[in-house]
Amino acid sequence: MVISNLFFGLALASITWGIVSMIAITNFVVKQGTKINFFLYRIYVIKYVSQYKCVTEKENGKPGPWFYSFAVSMNLTWALAIIGFVLKSLR
Repeated sequence: MVISNLFFGLALASITWGIVSMIAITNFVVKQGTKINFFLYRIYVIKYVSQYKCVTEKENGKPGPWFYSFAVSMNLTWALAIIGFVLKSLR
């Protein structure tokens, strides 16, 4: 097994967790009364994450757990994918 495939698999798992986080954030924002534009969802998802952060900061004094889950998973996805591409190019 090529080690780069391991990193690509981990990146896939991380992006899956990011999608779960996005769905949870969207569900929270909908319950707060925000209308969701499903046609342009991929563009507006950052807006919904920002709204989630602002609302949870007002309620608890810090961003909610899904905000950190989303931020970490997206950054981890980029890092793992870049490592995978670098290792694949070195082969």
